[in-house]
Amino acid sequence: MLKKILFFPLILSVFLTLPPQPAFTYWVQFKEQYYRLYHLHHIQYPDDSMENINYLEKALKASFANPLYALALIQNETEWEKYRNLFMMHINLKLIEQYIYLGNKWNKREAYFYNAPWKEQNLDSLKTAESCYKTALYYWDGAVEWAEKAGVKKFRFINLERVQFWEDEAFRIEKGSLDYKKTIERELKLLQNVREKFEAMDASSY
Repeated sequence: MLKKILFFPLILSVFLTLPPQPAFTYWVQFKEQYYRLYHLHHIQYPDDSMENINYLEKALKASFANPLYALALIQNETEWEKYRNLFMMHINLKLIEQYIYLGNKWNKREAYFYNAPWKEQNLDSLKTAESCYKTALYYWDGAVEWAEKAGVKKFRFINLERVQFWEDEAFRIEKGSLDYKKTIERELKLLQNVREKFEAMDASSY
């Protein structure tokens, strides 16, 4: 029994002196790989949104994988072209959502009189939220542009079933039922109203 007790510390000391072994690495290179890293959380914290934004923005800049590794079944060059347009539209839409999530974390829906002592901090928070919303608005222009490219006449009778949700998004943008511009502009208007209330506060407000 004593030999066993002495043996385990010996094994542990040998293990600790071994050089660290390289961990398995996943080489991320293509748009589809970055997109797979994007994920939603049950509770979306600012760090979660920033992580997703990082992956999605890298997806925009990266190259597409070979059509064999696409997220849809690609059988010809026309399908491949439509797939790329839909992919870019979808990534822009996901970026819009993430920037809206982030903006909502910093936005102040009301300017309560008892927040007057923290007027400047609240104004800084509103400035951050405004920046997030305006960035989302920038990506909306990209989403509309790619949706229009995916909806041209030569693609009308091509349906990529594995990314049907993307097809639906493009259709909704075309018909106007998906309009983030309207949503974002409404948020910016409400934000400005709250900002003006904070700016009007002084020492007598509290």
